[in-house]
Amino acid sequence: MAQEQVELEFEKALQQMQMLQAQAQQDPQAQQQLQQLSEQIESRKAVLVSELTTDFAKEEKEITSQYDNDPLLKLKSREVDLRAMENERRKEADEAKADLDRAKLVQAREIFDDKLEQNEDLAQLRAGVSLAKKNNTNIN
Repeated sequence: MAQEQVELEFEKALQQMQMLQAQAQQDPQAQQQLQQLSEQIESRKAVLVSELTTDFAKEEKEITSQYDNDPLLKLKSREVDLRAMENERRKEADEAKADLDRAKLVQAREIFDDKLEQNEDLAQLRAGVSLAKKNNTNIN
């Protein structure tokens, strides 16, 4: 807002600054004028920012003082805070449950892989025993 106000107040000065920028490289006096105009604009902008900040702080204080005196608003605020805390608790519980479910899935996958490996080992043992029996019966 301060920038917009400065642009309105210093419209001609800003145009003059653009012309001076082109001349500033060759003319030291134009460079000095450019610097003075820039300082004036920045000074005014700082004053405007200060005024706007002060106005904002006053309005904020007025609003919060009304809020502090209204018991219904205090109660409503407390209710909103409690809901936010409950939502946060639910979110954390859901995340914990999801983590637990992921851990269970990983564990189930590991158990499945182990069983699969055991079944393969047993199948190889049976095949070995079957071949050994077959060789024994052929020899006898």
